[in-house]
Amino acid sequence: MADLDRDDIEQLMTLTDSFAEVGERSIPKVPALRGKTIAWLFYEDSTRTRLSFETAAKRLSADTMNFSVSSSSVNKGESLRDTVETISAMGVDGIVVRHRAAGAPHRVAEGVDAAVINAGDGWHQHPTQSLLDLYTAREHLGDLDGKHIAIVGDIKHSRVARSNALAFATMGAKVTLVAPKTLLPTHLGGWHFTVTDKI
Repeated sequence: MADLDRDDIEQLMTLTDSFAEVGERSIPKVPALRGKTIAWLFYEDSTRTRLSFETAAKRLSADTMNFSVSSSSVNKGESLRDTVETISAMGVDGIVVRHRAAGAPHRVAEGVDAAVINAGDGWHQHPTQSLLDLYTAREHLGDLDGKHIAIVGDIKHSRVARSNALAFATMGAKVTLVAPKTLLPTHLGGWHFTVTDKI
């Protein structure tokens, strides 16, 4: 989420409004990504995130390339870099990465010309889920400027909580993290949020 400023997020929310309308059509499909190929690079199991990306790609008319870690050369020791180079050589336009290691999507982006989307990396970030949460909150609360948002639970191990805290703050909300000290990140330097262990 740190890659997006408020204007970027506002543009994405406006674009999402138009695609929400597409989803309500009898044939929810547009040619926005016709002729483009998107590859899924999921090193971590996923149901909702993977299906959401696959559905979106099909509705935008993209061709897709599915990569299954369990039946790939990763099981023979192939590195992330080698896998990415192989997929990139096939001429993909975008790669959606989900990985247990924080920073993996950033490393993938350094080695390819394709657009790279972070679909969750370790305890670090899950920006696409956060954008969905922002969109939902905006639908129910309107402008988030000045709203008070509490994120309650295991902040330390939640990449969604980390992304949401940044996203809501970027949109002008006051963010409070609510968790016992054992479930908060050990280092909160640079986090401009209120923190409490009391509800």
